[in-house]
Amino acid sequence: MTSSTPAPTPAPSPARRSVLTGAAALTAAGFVAHPAPADAHGGGRHGGHHGHRSTRLTVLGTTDLHGNVLNWDYFKNLEFDNATHDDIGIAKAATLIKAARQRLRHQPVLTLDAGDTIQGTPLAYYYARIEPITGGTVHPMARAMNLVGYDAAALGNHEFNYGIDTLRTFESQLDFPLLGANAVDPATGRPVFPPYVIKKLRVHGGPHLTVGVLGLTNPGVALWDKANVEGRIEFPGLVEQARKFVPELRRRGCDVVVISAHSGADTSSSYGDALPWPENAASLVAEQVPGVDAILVGHAHKEIPERFVTNVRTGQQVLLCEPLYWGMRVAVMDLDLRHERGRWKVVAAHGQTLNSNTVAGDPAVLAAVQRQHDTVVGYVNSPVGTSAAALSAARAVVEDVPIIDFVQFVQADAVKAGLVGADAALPVLSIAAPFNRSASFPAGEVTVRDVAGLYIYDNTLLAVKVTGAQVKDYLEFSARYFQQVSGAGPFTLDQVTNAVTPTAPNGTPDYNFDSVAGLDAPLTYDIDIAQPAGSRIVGLAYDGQPVTADREFALAVNNYRQSGGGGFPHVSTAPVVYNRQNEIRQLLIDWVTAHGTIDPAEFASVDWRLVSGGRPVSVS
Repeated sequence: MTSSTPAPTPAPSPARRSVLTGAAALTAAGFVAHPAPADAHGGGRHGGHHGHRSTRLTVLGTTDLHGNVLNWDYFKNLEFDNATHDDIGIAKAATLIKAARQRLRHQPVLTLDAGDTIQGTPLAYYYARIEPITGGTVHPMARAMNLVGYDAAALGNHEFNYGIDTLRTFESQLDFPLLGANAVDPATGRPVFPPYVIKKLRVHGGPHLTVGVLGLTNPGVALWDKANVEGRIEFPGLVEQARKFVPELRRRGCDVVVISAHSGADTSSSYGDALPWPENAASLVAEQVPGVDAILVGHAHKEIPERFVTNVRTGQQVLLCEPLYWGMRVAVMDLDLRHERGRWKVVAAHGQTLNSNTVAGDPAVLAAVQRQHDTVVGYVNSPVGTSAAALSAARAVVEDVPIIDFVQFVQADAVKAGLVGADAALPVLSIAAPFNRSASFPAGEVTVRDVAGLYIYDNTLLAVKVTGAQVKDYLEFSARYFQQVSGAGPFTLDQVTNAVTPTAPNGTPDYNFDSVAGLDAPLTYDIDIAQPAGSRIVGLAYDGQPVTADREFALAVNNYRQSGGGGFPHVSTAPVVYNRQNEIRQLLIDWVTAHGTIDPAEFASVDWRLVSGGRPVSVS
């Protein structure tokens, strides 16, 4: 997801992988030693390239760390694991980075990050909201990243989630610059963060190497964090700003220009026509801006070990590399250089990614954040209330279950309390998706971790004004989640859910199946999965009466949906009637804290069902 990204579903933890350090760590992690150019370590020797000195610049990179330091799943209170047995956390990435630096100690090396650092885990949340760094605490990601020794990092869109004061405090705690060439002052158009940094690197026995590192973030910040940045910072396109600053870096004597871009490689935008610039534009920068040698890619949560994009003006092959998110991988970009006509020039490039699941966490990084980690483990495992019954999300993808009704109720209740003026008379509806099928509340004591496990993203709550016709369109779009089947079953879950569509070739994810519920009266409907997508919503009614096309509602949505995430119709263009930047997960935790007891009798009802030709569908 764009505003809050889906997590892989952790699998039962196997025996942990063997843990290594040093050269053995690089070998186990998949490091491939590409043949070095002649005279690759300088040394003043000639030969191989017709008398030209040669060297290699290696750029090591991480991206989308999202507040992960340890290999830990706070919501499960267990070591992290997933179906492919990836490991996470900057501590493990640090081991790989330090081992690579040691191996490459005779040549120039840079270490960069491509953004989304201070949001995404309870560890990050705690030091933004519970014990905020604006009060004097050092952010655990600052502690960890300083120990790794980054040269620079790009701003990610999630850096702005907690407001500019928190971001500026985090920036002040770092030993390296946060770069954002396209985070600009609305009045002057000049960057409000450093646009770039120039590094002069020693080449043994040869002239020093001057490298410009340009940082670019995502234009979507203007939408996703509008409440935090509107009127204060604007976010023009990546290509537009790179066209300004790459020539400036070259004029300032840079032999090599590397971009750290919090923007995916495969051109797309989740915000449609709301902004004139694409969200994922790294490949466009490579293609359209002359003078770029390599791009560390972020934001898309994909793995791209090596991709070359041809610049249309110069014909240069520009290297793109994106390591997987949360510290699962470290990027290694090798740029082979030749010194000719008084300048270093890139003559070849290679990319690869290293796997963190083969190594131990760096002891210094682990030690630096252990106390803060322990504090947060205590926080997420502390009780906040009780549940009158055991509630589970396991069947939320095929049934209207009470635990999702709880989310709907808290969201709608908050919106109703916050509507003003004529909008206060609108009936309130709410959308919710089953983010985490393994979420549950036990009967009895409920902890922060239980509640947070139900809502695993840092989304904020908004409400938009919609019509009955738009609600039906929205539900039809959501119902594309289901596979078309004949008869009433019984079917397995896998036979009816996660339908493959042109925009979801690997199957529609659970987080893109929204149900809609009413607050003061039920919104009821059937989903006929024997019908083709687009013709599935049957009997849509509010308070027992058919919903007319022009009936108006306030619809509670999260900021991801309202910004266009998932491509759901209408909500990104509908008038916003509520936006207080309240985080939904915290609203749920606060509700339980205030009320003490989660009683399904207060909010649960079965308002939608799966049918086939009017007959209820059986799903086992």
